[in-house]
Amino acid sequence: MDGVEWRWLPGLSDYQQTLAEMEARVEAISAGTAPEAIWLLEHPPLYTAGTSAQVQDLTDPDRFPVYPAGRGGQYTYHGPGQRVIYVMLDAGKRGRDVRCFVRALEAWVIAALAEFNVKGEIRQGRVGVWVQRPDKPRQIDGSLAEDKIAAIGIKLRRWVSYHGISINLEPDLSHFSGIVPCGIREHGVTSLVDLGLPVTMQDLDAALMKSFSEVISAHPGTSRDAEAGKRATCTQV
Repeated sequence: MDGVEWRWLPGLSDYQQTLAEMEARVEAISAGTAPEAIWLLEHPPLYTAGTSAQVQDLTDPDRFPVYPAGRGGQYTYHGPGQRVIYVMLDAGKRGRDVRCFVRALEAWVIAALAEFNVKGEIRQGRVGVWVQRPDKPRQIDGSLAEDKIAAIGIKLRRWVSYHGISINLEPDLSHFSGIVPCGIREHGVTSLVDLGLPVTMQDLDAALMKSFSEVISAHPGTSRDAEAGKRATCTQV
């Protein structure tokens, strides 16, 4: 997969220890002494605060540990049943465009969800991947309700990305109530199991690996299909 090393971390990974290991790996990638990497793991219940986090969005500060993450974005939740994907890739050889790189990550998630016939979508001004919920009451403007199924927040160090993606497989969705996820009050969160899909973590990982090779490419700024990749990564920026 373009020389990217995949690693599965067993059990529930300590956040601070994993962050330190990730930062060390980013330095090694930048120095050319280690290959790019993707780590797949789960954390114990916790909240992380991105660089844009607002104190009023931490509505229950005593519920779970809260860690400053240093990534972009606001508050998010991590916990069992959520697949966390730490993405340590060289964005410098993928077009040197941060927004297009984030769109490529979103396109990767959308392609993985499509393996389960879930239509993930992106929205202007709302980073992450969303699904429409015709089973829920419509919004005030009459449009379909939308819930977030995957969050994305990255940081770059000398053009090498770290932090990454979280996809809700079967987390306890009530745990999100201690924050305003990503600062967005008007929409909720969902998971694959909440959508009625009996998907396992192994199923999701297989879909992520398959779609990675189809969507993310080492060739600057493109996916396997150059025009499709351009649309997937650079629209709605």
